[in-house]
Amino acid sequence: MNSPQYQAPGPYGAPSHSPAFPPAPSPRKPSRAKAWITHGAVACVALFIGTGIGSSGEADADSTADGPSKPGPTVTVTVTKTAEAAPAPAVTKTVTAEPKATKAPGPASSFGGDGEYLVGEDIAAGTYKTAGGDGLFGCYWARLKNASGEFDAIIANNNLDGPGRVTVKKGEYFQTQGCQDWKKTG
Repeated sequence: MNSPQYQAPGPYGAPSHSPAFPPAPSPRKPSRAKAWITHGAVACVALFIGTGIGSSGEADADSTADGPSKPGPTVTVTVTKTAEAAPAPAVTKTVTAEPKATKAPGPASSFGGDGEYLVGEDIAAGTYKTAGGDGLFGCYWARLKNASGEFDAIIANNNLDGPGRVTVKKGEYFQTQGCQDWKKTG
């Protein structure tokens, strides 16, 4: 029996009815010897061209030595020597600084906030004025004999709903709560 031979599929999967072609031969790489010959030839040509260009300049130089001279470029070299600058003389100017006028340290003549102040040390003796309370509860002040916190230490006190004045003497304590700033008026 004769068995049918298998044929390779053609384009789009259809069987091909044409005879199979042998594969195309792959291109060959040039041999290394041929590459050396090509590079050597290029180098020789470049050498001859360079030698020709170089010798043509020498021929012009020789011919001008025997004949009339041709004007050529003139090279001028200028050397500039810089002089060293002499150092400037040192000038010293003395300025006397005047001190700024400062307020003599001592007790404050205005203060704010809650607290207890020693008259003559923390605040100056005299009459102070306030605009009143700084919140909902008004302003409380007290003149005290000492800082003991005892009820019998109170010389005078008051609750202010508006502006008020108080005179304090050296050695007393002045207590304030909920008041705006106190400023000395006298």
